[in-house]
Amino acid sequence: MSAGHDHSRTAANYNAAFAIGIGLNLAFVIIEAFYGWKVNSLALLADAGHNLSDVIGLVLAWGGALASRLRPDARHTYGWKRSTILAAFINALLLLVAMGSLAWEAAHRLRSPEPIEGVTIMVVAGVGIVVNTITALLFMRGRDSDLNIRGAFLHMAADALVSAGVVVAGGLALWFGWNWLDPVASLVIAAVIVAGTASLFKQSLHLLFDGVPASVELHSVQAMLESLPGVARVHDLHVWAMGTSEIAMTAHLVMPQGHADDAFLRNATEQLHDQFGIDHVTLQVMQVAFTQPCSVLAPQGGDAKA
Repeated sequence: MSAGHDHSRTAANYNAAFAIGIGLNLAFVIIEAFYGWKVNSLALLADAGHNLSDVIGLVLAWGGALASRLRPDARHTYGWKRSTILAAFINALLLLVAMGSLAWEAAHRLRSPEPIEGVTIMVVAGVGIVVNTITALLFMRGRDSDLNIRGAFLHMAADALVSAGVVVAGGLALWFGWNWLDPVASLVIAAVIVAGTASLFKQSLHLLFDGVPASVELHSVQAMLESLPGVARVHDLHVWAMGTSEIAMTAHLVMPQGHADDAFLRNATEQLHDQFGIDHVTLQVMQVAFTQPCSVLAPQGGDAKA
């Protein structure tokens, strides 16, 4: 058994970003809920409830990020890196449940619209734009490399847009007396957030069940390995996510000549890292295949992620 592991990639530290984001959003939830109750605005109350779920989501994401930094031990040889995937999944699930409740209440309110105070709604939602934009910017740097951080970023960016929509709804209700616009705005909020969360939910669920990360095309990995000198076939190729920012891979290389020195393994490991972002590589070399090939790799045109 020959193995190569790249441990040089260190997860970025977002402790300050999480602490600031949670503090800002929690304070805003209290303000928004109070004024939503005071002026009887479902849009503000709904957005406050959603922002509260975002605070919970940020806490979960932070907890996942901290857990992923725990060192491996004899009981958890990969550490707790998968906690970031679980945090992203729970985050998405909470948002979907919250938006379902919001849509249900908005549908009832739409049947009998109640008067609202447009000025208060506009001011409070305007504060929300500032808070959510600042929080989103805190996570912008890691949105492309970590699904957990991406979840936090997308939620905050979507909230900034939603708050802008609430400002518009409040203005129209103030100037034209369209009280029905408040529950309609709530329904739009729910639709926008569900649309943005669906992808996060699908990706995190996929990774929880050891799905191949979206950034990796399995047959391309197979082709790269089979192009290495001396490799006749590749068996038992498996690629999965250790966490939201690290990928692992194992494979059997059939090499009839049996030549696989350190230079060969180093070259293979570096190519897998550079081309596919795979950090943890384990390669087993055999002269004669003694395992049954995985069916997923039989036809090159097959479904690489079945």
